[in-house]
Amino acid sequence: MIGILAVIVFPLGAIPLLGYAIACTRSADGDGPPRWRISSRLLVDGLVVLAGIALIALPFVLLGIPLAGALRNPAIWHSSSSVLNAEAAIASALILALPWGVVMLLVMPHAAARFALSGSPRDLFDFAASLRSVRRDFAAWNLAVAAIVTGWAIGFACVALLCVGLAPGIFYAILVSAHATASLHPEGSDPSTR
Repeated sequence: MIGILAVIVFPLGAIPLLGYAIACTRSADGDGPPRWRISSRLLVDGLVVLAGIALIALPFVLLGIPLAGALRNPAIWHSSSSVLNAEAAIASALILALPWGVVMLLVMPHAAARFALSGSPRDLFDFAASLRSVRRDFAAWNLAVAAIVTGWAIGFACVALLCVGLAPGIFYAILVSAHATASLHPEGSDPSTR
C-alpha cells in the first residue's frame, strides 16, 4: 500500500519509490520485496536514481524545446492558436519518447544493478560501463529488457483492462523492473552471488 501511495503522490513520492526499487533490486534473491521503511539510505538511493534519470532525460528535453517550436505551425495542425502550443508540445514529446526510452533501456538496467550492488553513485552514472555490459552480455540484457517492457505494458494495461488503477499498475511495473534488473551481472561481479 505504501508503494501505491507513493505513486499517487508522484512527484513527491518519486524519491522513496525509486529508493525502494533499488532496495528491491538488492533483495531480489530473497523471499520477496523488502518491507517499506523510510530511511536515509532509501531516500539517498532514490535521489541518486532520480538524478540519473534526469541526466539521461536532459538532452531529450533540450531537443524537445526547439522541436516543439518547429512543430508550432498552424498549417501542420489546422487548428487555432489556443491549442497549437499543446499540440506541438505533445507531438514533440511523442516523437522523442521512443529514443529516450531506448536510451533508458540501454543504460539504466545495468547502471541500477551496479548501483544496487555497490551503493556508489559513481556506478549509476558510469553510462559507458552500462553500454559495455550490454555488449558483453546481450542475451541477459535482452531478457531483462523484455521483462521490464512487458511489466510496464501490463502495469499500464491495469488501468483499462483490469480496472485496477494506474498507481498499482505502476508499482507492479517498478517491482518487475527491479527484479529483472537484479538478474543482470555487473562487470567484475560474481554471478553466483546475485
